[in-house]
Formats: sequence, C-alpha cells, structure tokens
Amino acid sequence: MSDELPPASNNTNNEEESPALTSKGNDDDDDSPEPAASQETHPSSDSPPTQDATSTSTSPPPPSNEEKKQRAVVVAPLPLEWTRMAECNEPDTNPANIVRYPWDVMEIDPTDTQLTVVGTAGQKITRMGRNLNEHVAPNLTHLVLRSHLIRTMEGIAGMKQLELLELYDNMVDELRELDGGEEDGLPGRGLRVLDISYNVIRDMGPVSFCPNLQELYIAQNKIKSIKGLKQLKLLRKIDLGANRIRVMEEEELSGLVNLEELWLGKNKIEHIGGLSKLTKLRRLDVQSNRLTKIEHLEAQVNTLEELYLAHNAIDIEGGKCETGLALQFTQLNTVDLTRNRLTDTSPFAHLTSLSDLWISGNDIKTFDDVEHLRGLTELDAVYLEYNPVASEFEYRKKIAALVPSLTQIDANMIGGLAQHGYMSVGGGGGESLVERMRQMQDVAIRKAKLVETEGQEADAETFCFGPEMNGDKSDEKEVTDETDEQHASAETVEQPLTSETEEQKAVVKTEENE
Repeated sequence: MSDELPPASNNTNNEEESPALTSKGNDDDDDSPEPAASQETHPSSDSPPTQDATSTSTSPPPPSNEEKKQRAVVVAPLPLEWTRMAECNEPDTNPANIVRYPWDVMEIDPTDTQLTVVGTAGQKITRMGRNLNEHVAPNLTHLVLRSHLIRTMEGIAGMKQLELLELYDNMVDELRELDGGEEDGLPGRGLRVLDISYNVIRDMGPVSFCPNLQELYIAQNKIKSIKGLKQLKLLRKIDLGANRIRVMEEEELSGLVNLEELWLGKNKIEHIGGLSKLTKLRRLDVQSNRLTKIEHLEAQVNTLEELYLAHNAIDIEGGKCETGLALQFTQLNTVDLTRNRLTDTSPFAHLTSLSDLWISGNDIKTFDDVEHLRGLTELDAVYLEYNPVASEFEYRKKIAALVPSLTQIDANMIGGLAQHGYMSVGGGGGESLVERMRQMQDVAIRKAKLVETEGQEADAETFCFGPEMNGDKSDEKEVTDETDEQHASAETVEQPLTSETEEQKAVVKTEENE
C-alpha cells in the first residue's frame, strides 16, 4: 500500500477486531461515555481505549462492565462428548437395554439336553426370558449363558433335571428361582454345579436351596458374609474369592464335612478360622487378605496338600504358630508365602513332604537364612527371587548345593534344559558342560575342515550342534567319520576349561574373517 498507515496503538493486542465485536462496541459507546484519555489518544471511537504513553495522568479510570465484556475473549466450548459416550439416554443404543433372548442369538434344539451360549460382540443376551423352559428340552441338564448382559435370573423354575447352571460374567444382582416355588424344590435341589462368578450379587443365602451342590463358584461379586452353606454337606469345592468377606464363619463352614477345596483369596480376612470340621480339606487359599499368622489348621494335618497365603503380612512369628505350620503335616507338598514378611526359612524346616516352596518377595537376606531347607529331601522347586539373597554372588549355585534335590530355582531349571531331556547352550556345570564343550569342538573342527577342502563358507546354523539338533542329514557321514584329530581334541576337554586349543583359536579367527 502506498498510503501511509496510521500510528500504532499502545494496545498489546494488534490483531484486527472482528466485525461482530466492532459493531457491539459501537452500540455500547452510544450508552456509555468514553474516558477523556482514550479520546485524546484514539482518533476513532471504534478503537478500544488505551492509556497514552505521553499522558500525564497516573492511571486511567477502571473500565466499565460493558468494556470488560467487549474485551473478553470468547472461548470455544470444550469437546466433552467423548466423556459421555457411556451415557445412553436412548434405550435403542444401550446394549444392556436391548431385549435379546437366547433364542434370538442361536437356534435352540428342543431335544438337546445341554444349552451353551457364550456372548460375542453384538450378540449378547440381555434377558433369560420367563418362559425359557418352554424353548429348551424338558430334560435339560446343562445351561451355560456365559459373558452376556443378563441382569435377572429367571426362566429356570420349570427345569426339573437341571444339574449345571452357569451365569459367569453377567450383571446378575440376585439369586432367584432356585427353589422353583414348588414343593419339590427344583431346580435347586437337583443342581450339582452352580457358577455365578463375576456378577454383582450381594447375598449368597439362596444357595441353601441347593443341598446337593458339589461345586459352588461365587467369585468376584459383592458378598460381605458367608451364608447358606451349613446344609451343603456334599459340597467339595467352593470359590468365594474377590469379594468383601471379613470373617470365616465357623457356623457356616462347619457343615462342609466333605469339602476338599476352599478358595477365599482377595477378601478382607484377618484370621484363619472355621476349619475345625473340614477334615477332608486338601487345598486352602487365603491369599491377598490381611493375615498376620497361620493358625487353626489342626484338622487338616493329614489331608492338607496345598496352602496358598501369598500377599499377606505373615512374619516368622506368625509362620511358627503351634496350630499352623508348626504342625507335622504329612501330605503338604506346596506352600505359597510370596510377598509376606519372612526373614528366613525356619518355618519350613520340618515340612519334609514339601516339593514346591514359593517365598519370593520376602526379606530373606543371607544364605544362612536359607540353611533351614537343607533337610527337605523332597523339595523339587523353590522360588526365592525378589529377596535380597537372590542378588548374592553365585546365588543359584549355592542354593543348588544347599538343597541337592532341587531341579528348579525360581523359573529356571538347574543345569539348563540339557539335564532334563532337552538340548541347551547355557547354564549348568559338571558333565553337561564337558559334553557341550566336546560338541563345540567337533563343530569347530568340521567347520574348519570344510573351509580348507571346499573353500566355501559354512553356514553356522547348519552346524549348530550336529544333525541331532537341526535335522540336517547331509553331514551325518562326516559326523560319524571322526579322525584321530577329533578324538585328540575331545580329550583336551578334561584340561582346565579356561585354556583354549589351537583349533578353537583358528575357528574364532575364521569366523571373524567371515
């Protein structure tokens, strides 16, 4: 532009005002007079008032409310729609509100005695249907509706031969129709297996209508107290894990005289109890609770095989209670005390039947603290990782020497896989190491011989550890036809392993050249 621009304003915002704001400013100027300072410094009344640099006044008068509105920056609304994606006001768009029955998802054979429907994307059942018994076989024995959006337990009252009911991973909030509302008490009386894990059930009392239950799964619900079990004398397995249980009720558990497995992990239990009548219990799981000691296991001395108490607060004193691990268990083969507060292994010194001991993540610091395991001649695997002792020099070697019966330390097999029927290239010692060195020398000699005779580069993968490893049949003749030089090189393994033969040096040099 050739015309000379007007002098710039002292206003820090040099951007041009939008027409809308300018128009609004003109309307506002008609109603409110401008300050005198702004009239002197701005030739146009359309421009926002600012203080003149040459003005002698100390400060301009405060802007009016209209001027504040004029200067206010208009901020675009935040895109918050994504935060309301789960809010479905329209019933048609909420999957849980869509009415979909089992017969809408699949074609039901009215003669089939077992019905299994596993929820898939877009085909989740939301209603069992009050007349479900009319769509299935009258002699239905197995009903599995897993991973759906079912909220109400219904339609099973007329299933007189039902033995297995599974509503795993749904939205069921109440146990209904187990008594059937009839004198015969069906279908509850006929059930052998009931699985309602991963729901939102708060009261397990109605399981009392199922006196012939053998397996009961109510894990991952909202149960606060154990109820309805005292009459279930045939129950062999119960899973109440991941609930809100605080007390192992003696009154409820004492009637489970045939119980073999009790799973109570991930609750809020502070004391082990209620087991005095459970004389057939083989597996007990109370991990991830609030235990500080192991106690009240007298009735399980001759039956308990597996004890899982990981992620508690059990220390040495709590592990030596007279009614707990201090007892002489005859069948106990697996103990899990991972992530507790143990400082040594003394609580296990007398448990000669142990084959697996998991005590990772405790505070065991020295090899002397592990010395108590020396007498466990049946111990096959021990987990000591994430203890201070696991960072000690030659940790694995010293633990293996301490307990000769071990075949596994942490997640690794002792001596590598070779000693257990597999080929291995790392770890181990003794005869297995000598054998691997012998194999490596044979490979090196064959490799050097090929380079000399044929003048071709040998593929290292082809001769990894002989034809028995890679299935290569082309060199079997050369493997079996050993020269005197191969026999001589094999004998050198008996010398100290730190010395290198001339053939090894030649192979290393050849590989570097390649």
